[in-house]
Amino acid sequence: MAVTREDVLKWIRAYAEVLAENMEYLTELDAQIGDADHGANMNRGFRTVLQKLPDNEDKDIGTIMKVVGMALLSKVGGAGGPLYSTIFIQAGKTIDGVLEFELEDWAKALEAATTGVINLGKASLGDKTMVDALIPAVEALKEASQQGLSLGEGLALSAKAAEDGMIATIPLVARKGRASYLGERSAGHQDPGATSTFMLLDTAAKVWANDC
Repeated sequence: MAVTREDVLKWIRAYAEVLAENMEYLTELDAQIGDADHGANMNRGFRTVLQKLPDNEDKDIGTIMKVVGMALLSKVGGAGGPLYSTIFIQAGKTIDGVLEFELEDWAKALEAATTGVINLGKASLGDKTMVDALIPAVEALKEASQQGLSLGEGLALSAKAAEDGMIATIPLVARKGRASYLGERSAGHQDPGATSTFMLLDTAAKVWANDC
């Protein structure tokens, strides 16, 4: 099974819907340890992405991903814009020029995206950021690929790992970003960036597993 260009487009559109549905939830999470704008920013960014897609639906997957990244960079405020832009641009560079990809390709793309996020945000596992969802997801994908698991199985394991990483941010003390200003008071709250990252990967697992 492979993920096609049409699958990628469905994923992006579905994630935009997830963000719209969860805008208030993400904003509430961000209000506890941040600027209370993550939900609104992400929703606004992906509204812009949806406007860009019709003119790029005939492009290869890498180009589409990079278009998404540039749209997010231009519209999403705060740290979220550059970080989510990096995810899509770095992933797009890794799977550039193709109309479909396999589980192994996605593992490499998400690893490149994660490396880009780490380099940009200077965050590590345990810092209470989106990296806490990304790194476990990448490791799960790589292991699934090495074990020869199906695309659906690998995506499901990746989403579950991201969810576990998201939940694991709750007791952590933030060491990066706006939340780090709170010190010990940031403990006990789920990181909004890790949450939207889980939603991104969970949406991919659900959409691609059904369509591939």
